[in-house]
Amino acid sequence: MLSAEVSLYPQKTTRASQIINESIQSLAQHGVSYQVGSLSTRIQGSEEQIWSGLRTLFDKASASGEVNMVVTLSNSAAED
Repeated sequence: MLSAEVSLYPQKTTRASQIINESIQSLAQHGVSYQVGSLSTRIQGSEEQIWSGLRTLFDKASASGEVNMVVTLSNSAAED
């Protein structure tokens, strides 16, 4: 089990919120659980789910232009 906290920062756009929301929706196809916060999204799942989900998240956001993505990964049991 892995968990990731990820923040997306679309650059040079007035559609940042839309790009972020559409990218987060792409996580559903990977079977991960996720909680959306005001500055970041926490993702939990198997190692394969997390890595493929992060790749999809970045690919979806970068399809709209330049983007920075900050990720913190943990393999420890997360406390809610």
